[in-house]
Amino acid sequence: MTRVAVFGMGYVGCVSAACLSRDGHSVIGVDIDAGKVESIGLGQSPIFEPGLGDLLKQQVSGGGLRATTNVAQAVAESDVAMIAVGTPSEQDGMVSLKAVRAVLTSIGETLAGQPSRDYTIVLRSTLLPGILEDQLIPCLESTGCALGSHVRVCNNPEFLRETTAIKDYDRPPFIVVGCMEPADADAVIDLYAGLPGERVITDCRTAAMVKYVCNAFHAAKVVFANEVGSIARSLGADGQEVMRIACKDNQLNISPAYLRPGFAFGGSCLPKDVRALCRFAQSEALETQLLTSLLASNDSHIRRALQAVKNRGHRKIGLVGLSFKAGTDDLRESPLVTFAETMLGQGYDIRIYDPGVRVAKLVGTNLAYVDTHLPHLAALLVDDFEALCSHAEFLVLGSNVADEVAIPSKFEDQTFDLRRDLVVPAETPVSQ
Repeated sequence: MTRVAVFGMGYVGCVSAACLSRDGHSVIGVDIDAGKVESIGLGQSPIFEPGLGDLLKQQVSGGGLRATTNVAQAVAESDVAMIAVGTPSEQDGMVSLKAVRAVLTSIGETLAGQPSRDYTIVLRSTLLPGILEDQLIPCLESTGCALGSHVRVCNNPEFLRETTAIKDYDRPPFIVVGCMEPADADAVIDLYAGLPGERVITDCRTAAMVKYVCNAFHAAKVVFANEVGSIARSLGADGQEVMRIACKDNQLNISPAYLRPGFAFGGSCLPKDVRALCRFAQSEALETQLLTSLLASNDSHIRRALQAVKNRGHRKIGLVGLSFKAGTDDLRESPLVTFAETMLGQGYDIRIYDPGVRVAKLVGTNLAYVDTHLPHLAALLVDDFEALCSHAEFLVLGSNVADEVAIPSKFEDQTFDLRRDLVVPAETPVSQ
């Protein structure tokens, strides 16, 4: 059993804290948001993730998980600090280190007075290669905390997807730990005893790069499938069927995940990480034309969707789905938020149905994003699908939320499915 302090009670932090506690570790969650800490203390998850509410409640009631805003207390009562705070994009596309620096400074100041204490600091936050060594370790050392045989810093990138985060935690493709010395990884590897997946111990830069490569590849798969779908539609072919068959080649085409023509990608990871890679490449005068094209191509897919809906000539639009994927309330960089924001700005009368989104429950950067892009969201959301249909002249199906409702017959010819209609000719049935 390891005593772990998890810093940042967002999607990654909450899931990691609850799963670590479930697996027998003593966990204390840390966040500057007193509201999140209070929610956890009451056994309530501050974020929406399938299965997390029950798991967190169980761990809190059993005494294996608690939360605090007090960094000194958390460090004093732990042997490993897992940092899972956000690293959002700056205006120029580079990664913001503000939250990570603040956490490291607080941890370092606490450890500075305990020079002989064994402690391991684990970065789960997504960081470009070199940032840990060139910026964050100097930040930590500036507090008087000396790295060496007693205090170790590792990079342990996460590969959790919202809506399937607990499943992903329990069945990782691999567990990657970047460290200065191989022995530094021991405390991190011990956290995941009992979980499957190859343990990969490497240097910090390689570990950090693996995370970006995975996310960039996911983004590339989405864009590739969408561009294939666009070409196929122009040629009268069924893009869905083309990619379904292409994905049967599991020797070369690897995996069907993301390789389905549909709508644009979004969320808090893919856009941010692709943007950071492109910004870094630009700063180094590197030519990365494919990566650079990903966000532009993704944006063009949203524009095509907007134009396709506008061409139908209706003003009262019912949008089904708003979060970047069904099953989460995360609205950050959701293409459906961009879609709704643009339509509203052009004078369309929109109502939105997404049962997973409750404005009163949005917190942190998720709430801030909504306040910036859809400040009147509460007035646009409807509680049930029937209310949406009563208001709308035309339905836009934006996510798999649409699979959970029955579309009334009056909308048989007054519906546009962003997941399919951009890539499949109107006369071609969609293959399942």
